[in-house]
Amino acid sequence: MEARRYTSLAITLHWLVAIGIIINVFLALTWEFYPEESIRPAINLHKSIGITVLGLAIMRLLWRFTHTPPALPTGYAKWEVQLSHVTHVLLYVIIFAMPITGWMHDSAWKAADENPLTLFGVIPFPRISYIMNLDAVTKEQMHDLFGEFHEIAAYAVYVLVGLHVLGALKHQFMDKQRELQRMWFTGDVE
Repeated sequence: MEARRYTSLAITLHWLVAIGIIINVFLALTWEFYPEESIRPAINLHKSIGITVLGLAIMRLLWRFTHTPPALPTGYAKWEVQLSHVTHVLLYVIIFAMPITGWMHDSAWKAADENPLTLFGVIPFPRISYIMNLDAVTKEQMHDLFGEFHEIAAYAVYVLVGLHVLGALKHQFMDKQRELQRMWFTGDVE
């Protein structure tokens, strides 16, 4: 019988990426309400999580290229299968676009030279030297541009994650498929 559950590594990477995105969305939506002395640490945590999500996404994509995912149940409508595939491809694109545009935005930050980027305050992480070496006017323009791209990508994440979750819940509860169990460590899938 064909496997219906993702591998343990695929499941782990899926949930680590999802948790990282959820935390980063929460941070981005709330740091303006923090006391002044807490804003920069929250932004630094956001950057660290974003870079971590990028690393996990690279691992997830490599795993995905070398391991065939379990087939969808045969009862799904053609449009559901196509929407699922399109949503997953776009999620991968956005999961990469978010941290890359954030990294570019951070590299163009005018105070980047005085504020080294460190993952979780411990591991030094390079900024993009090409962007850091631009003249001040161009760098400021790039900072604004990459910030806009990063924000647009954030809205796309909201839509795509919403579609992803709604689709899984529809199949689980309306279609009575064991869809959620495919991406969890335990539980009967059949």
